[in-house]
Amino acid sequence: MPVGKRIYLKRNMPDPEIMEQFKTIPASNTADVMERSCAMNPRIHLVSSPKAQMMVGPAYTVKCRAGDNLTLHAALNFCQEGDVLVVSNEEDDTRALMGEVMMAYLYLQKKVAGIILDGPIRDIDEIGKWDFPVYCTGTTPGGPYKEGPGEINVPISCGGISVNPGDIILADPDGIICIPRKDAAWVLEKAKAFQAADEKKLLAARNGTANRAWVEKSLEAKGYDIIDDVYEP
Repeated sequence: MPVGKRIYLKRNMPDPEIMEQFKTIPASNTADVMERSCAMNPRIHLVSSPKAQMMVGPAYTVKCRAGDNLTLHAALNFCQEGDVLVVSNEEDDTRALMGEVMMAYLYLQKKVAGIILDGPIRDIDEIGKWDFPVYCTGTTPGGPYKEGPGEINVPISCGGISVNPGDIILADPDGIICIPRKDAAWVLEKAKAFQAADEKKLLAARNGTANRAWVEKSLEAKGYDIIDDVYEP
């Protein structure tokens, strides 16, 4: 088997009922119950205009060589409706991995849930208007090579986060998190409880009943000095 040029057609998929429920929970709430260690680097951000706030779907991982989109073209042939394409690119920012033609095929023909690229795109004047979630690092008119190598549906790193095929991708205007498939049921239960508590905190912040006493207790426990005086250089 030629390591570096492999295309796996099958993945272990997440429970669709569990995955669907993440659409009601902000990415920030879910990230907090995962000890805040699951969010992709904010250099990857939303550049289009989807009407739905939340993007959720199973990760369809694409491992590209820097500035090369041959393997991404292969993914367009094999991905399925509802997938979230997650594309690693060796963190290269010099060449666009795709533009309007490829993106239109994904959006209108393949009907994927969205795409995340650890690299730039082009044709933002059109793509930026679409009701289709596109997350990338930016834009450039410079186009990609089409030589390979690359792999599909193998573990990758995207935005500094490990992503395995079939993990649950949850993204909203704040950014993107990855929920490991095997942990999804536990994470969902904890995220629902966290969201309910967070909504109560928000209500208290708005109506003036928030209890901030914990801050001073924490500062004291960590050895802060609170000095009722002016700093003199």
